[in-house]
Formats: sequence, structure tokens, C-alpha cells
Amino acid sequence: MIDHVSVAVADLARSTAFYESVLAPLGLKKLVTREATIGFGKRYPEFWINLRVGLVRVAESTGVHICLRAPDEAAVRTFHAEALARGGRDAGAPGPRQAAMTAYFGAFIFDPDGNKIEAVTFPPAP
Repeated sequence: MIDHVSVAVADLARSTAFYESVLAPLGLKKLVTREATIGFGKRYPEFWINLRVGLVRVAESTGVHICLRAPDEAAVRTFHAEALARGGRDAGAPGPRQAAMTAYFGAFIFDPDGNKIEAVTFPPAP
């Protein structure tokens, strides 16, 4: 249903390097480079970062977050570790969780601008 998402960033070079490392375990790579925007995806840009000069760090209390699908638990763990190693902050360590409809394995991070990003994978059906 959702075609793509975008987040605002204050430093395009810093955020490009951050997201190249963080999104790689999820199978996303840089596909589009423009003056003030970068698009990441598998075959089509699904996740965009957009330069916003003078952007103030996003408040953690906004309640907004973006969840991206990971191929497996190892990818979720790597996503989280890469984020922390590159200036992101922990918003929920990798681990099993119970949602309203199903169990899943996920991790949450805040990027350098305060955007909350989650990586998630679902266990195979029994």
C-alpha cells in the first residue's frame, strides 16, 4: 500500500553514510543521488532522505516511526549495531516482541536527526 517514505536530515553527507551502512543488512542500497535527496531501495527507491537546511533534531516524543522489513534476525541485529556504531541511538535493542496480531523480532534506533527507524522480521509459520 505504501510506495515510499521520506525523512528529513540536517547533513546529507553524514546521513547518506549512516543509511548506507544501516540499510545494507536490510537489502537496501543507494539508487538515486540528487543535490538534496538520496533514494535507497532494492530495485526502486523506497526510502528517501531529504536535506532540510537548519533542521532541528526531531523530538523523540512525536510518536512517528518507520518500520522496515528485514530478511532475518541477523539482519535486524546488524541494522541495530551499524546504527549505534555510526552515531545513531538505541530506541529498543534487538529482541523478540509481541504485537497485537503476531510475534516478531525487531529493533528500534534513532538516526542522527532523531528519526525513529525500526527493523523487523517475522518468524516462519509453524
